[in-house]
Amino acid sequence: MKHVVLAAILTIAMAACSPKAVNSSDAPTEGAQTAVVEYSATGWMARTLPEILAALEAEEVTSEALVRGYLDRIETIDQAGPTLQAVLALNPNALEEARSSDAARKAGQPMGPLAGVPVLLKDNIESKDQIATTAGALALKDNVTGRDSPLVAGLRGSGAIILGKTNLSQWANFRSEHSMSGWSALGGQVRNPHMLDRNPCGSSSGSAVAIAASLAAASVGTETNGSIICPSTINGIVGFKPTVGLVSQQYIVPISSSQDTAGPMTKTVTGAALLLNAMSTGEAKTDYVAGLDVGALSGKRIGVMRFAQGSNANVRALFNAALTDLEDAGAVLVEIDDFVLSTDDYQSKSYDVLKFEFKASLNAYLAEAAPAVTVRSLKEMVAFNASHADVELALFDQGILEASEMLGDLSTPAYLAAKADVQAATGVNGIDKMMADNSVDVLVSPSGPLAPRVDAINGDVWPDWAGAGYLAAVSGYPNLTVPMGEVKGLPVGLSMMAGKGQDASVLAMGYAYEQQSKKRVEPKYLSDAEARPEIAEAMKRRAD
Repeated sequence: MKHVVLAAILTIAMAACSPKAVNSSDAPTEGAQTAVVEYSATGWMARTLPEILAALEAEEVTSEALVRGYLDRIETIDQAGPTLQAVLALNPNALEEARSSDAARKAGQPMGPLAGVPVLLKDNIESKDQIATTAGALALKDNVTGRDSPLVAGLRGSGAIILGKTNLSQWANFRSEHSMSGWSALGGQVRNPHMLDRNPCGSSSGSAVAIAASLAAASVGTETNGSIICPSTINGIVGFKPTVGLVSQQYIVPISSSQDTAGPMTKTVTGAALLLNAMSTGEAKTDYVAGLDVGALSGKRIGVMRFAQGSNANVRALFNAALTDLEDAGAVLVEIDDFVLSTDDYQSKSYDVLKFEFKASLNAYLAEAAPAVTVRSLKEMVAFNASHADVELALFDQGILEASEMLGDLSTPAYLAAKADVQAATGVNGIDKMMADNSVDVLVSPSGPLAPRVDAINGDVWPDWAGAGYLAAVSGYPNLTVPMGEVKGLPVGLSMMAGKGQDASVLAMGYAYEQQSKKRVEPKYLSDAEARPEIAEAMKRRAD
């Protein structure tokens, strides 16, 4: 996801409802909107993953009904209506698989923990369904590999129904320093359901929007540097970036061998834990759901990263309210005012690591892509995009691809030194040291800033950054975002991060905060900020 790669690496290297007209009682001013179209989810479509699972197990709803409901909703508000463009492709076998799940349940057969649950995958994650894995790129439009990535095999083995693939920032937003979060050549621009002209963040834009807009029960995103956390906070959902290596990256279109990871994106922390149980690898697997505890914050010391709270007064106010919630749940707050990275030239070093690893990992991926894919190297990809510039380069360049191609392989001394330096700066000398020096159990900050507008002329233009997600991303440590409220219709989340392998602890403390605060808000599908009456009134010229 570029914008966090840009912001964290500092500007370089992130029953279905039918629409109906309703009266607006809070738009009394002259010329203000007097009717809005209601796209909010109702019935089972509005429920959380744990609620849906309970209903399936109680046979109060069928998997087929859920799949039909989500498909109807995708047609109504993703392909039409507000045209969110969050879903890039649908699994043609989803309904058949849902019927099979229902039949097995009715016959009393043993069911997996996610049996019958419709799940969407970011379109850089391979599944054996007849759907291409494209990363949003024209060159991969025929990349139907017929194989499940291990995380998808885990989901499928737990009984989940793969509903389809979500749109994303093309190449996980590692293509241009002037790109737009949520745009891909194949999928167009993903729209933020809270305010349609606002940036959905990326690169897991479609996965986040799909959950906020109730287009599936759960989704999976991927992150290199903020690509789960940022779209989750911007769209007001829960997103979890696990410790790198906890979820296999095999058969996922890559950026970085040292930072890439997939992770769950859901409405609740419990939903994220349920998905992570199915997606994680290893013989001695942790039950992340069993570890959730409403009392998990009691007596815990919370490191408050004041240096990462940003300059926006409204975001800081929500952050302070979240800190009060943490205290009310029994936590002890420890203020951390300053942090200095232990390396010089961190920005260029961390960016170079990604470029080196992108070239190596993408060349390896393309070498074994589907037979129908004609592009077999990064060099050929650059040439392909240039020859299809009317589609691929219509809005911004491919400068990152070109810069990556110019670099050497992963034995290059400059790469090895930069990787060791930035990982130590964010890990041993970063999160680990900060936690040890302050004797804290977790570090918290806002998860990001408020969403700016989509800008097809200038590309992403973000306000002063809030959050320290780059520390968890570059070190490979876990990071969770949980909704902590909204500012004038735009959500923002609370970030919780800790050391390597402390995923269960972070999820448990995030769950305890979620139960204390309950700050998730449903999207309103506003056209822009002036669809809010108080803003529309303030924007008017006033007589002398």
